[in-house]
Amino acid sequence: MTSKRESGGPSLSLGKIPIGVLKSTVLRMTGAQSDAIATPPEAGLDFAAVKLNSGYMVVSADPITGVSEEIGHYAIDVSANDVATSGNRPQFAESIVLLPEGSTARDVREVARQMHSEARRLGIAIVGGHTEVTPGLGFPIVAATVFSFVESFVSSRDALAGDVIMMTKSAGLEGTAALARHSSLSGRVPTGAILRAQGFRARMSVVEDSVAAFQTGYVRAMHDCTEGGVLGAVFEMSLASGLGFVLREDAVPVANETRLICEALALNPLKLIGSGSVLLSVKRGREARVARALDQVCKVTTIGEFTAKSRVLVKKDGGEETVISAPEDELWRAWPAHLRTSPRLGHHGSRNS
Repeated sequence: MTSKRESGGPSLSLGKIPIGVLKSTVLRMTGAQSDAIATPPEAGLDFAAVKLNSGYMVVSADPITGVSEEIGHYAIDVSANDVATSGNRPQFAESIVLLPEGSTARDVREVARQMHSEARRLGIAIVGGHTEVTPGLGFPIVAATVFSFVESFVSSRDALAGDVIMMTKSAGLEGTAALARHSSLSGRVPTGAILRAQGFRARMSVVEDSVAAFQTGYVRAMHDCTEGGVLGAVFEMSLASGLGFVLREDAVPVANETRLICEALALNPLKLIGSGSVLLSVKRGREARVARALDQVCKVTTIGEFTAKSRVLVKKDGGEETVISAPEDELWRAWPAHLRTSPRLGHHGSRNS
């Protein structure tokens, strides 16, 4: 009989691999050493920064690994968001588009149109890439690498104990948009709420949020809320910075549409994939200045603080829960089988985050 050890151990769950596995494998195998690396690969980082003769190159890559009618939009937004958490506008992109057998020129044109449209809206020039029809795929995979040349940046590893945690917009935006297309919601959530929730994809960019916050000079670190939602992002940010945190559940803004859908499916909105919201580590006492800077961009809310000790979630009932690991995303739990074949779901994960 083959043991789990001999076979490589138990199968991994859907989504990003556990941080312990990431650290013992991928993050130990990073090729040649270079003194030009300003941000060594770590769990919880959104991007890499490479030193140049003047300034830095900030770069991030992410795949969209579930099919979506808006897969090109997702591909640009997700990697652009990672670069934007440096405090800088994304400037350039390359793409890899892998299409299943049977795809047509029309399919290629539609993916390219979506990437072109979103990149142009964000001021990103697409400078190259690779497109092919690939055997064995059940759905397209689109990956984008986005990069910028910058003078300075912040990252998720720069938070300090005592900093206030603020977040833009509301929890679970991307997950809400995806779940709103789930047929099981019919009759359980008002039709108007479902239609509004489907429109949440338009809120997925954090470029304006991040740039406006960085320009205040009071934001020490940023991290976007992707897989694992707000709770996952706070955990990853604390891990990257070597800190603890106190996160107050009742302070986290949740849109009514998100609340209704999560209640119908028995999901926790704090653990729902949330591209479109960015976490800010703000120097204590400067929250009002940051809020004013974002006033014309989006809503921003104080949800907790970073500490030097344990990682604690303060529940709505006043109880406390110690957070020992990043949570599994609620989207995977909602659709454990359906996710593999959904014609409408976009999903992503990152080497660093």
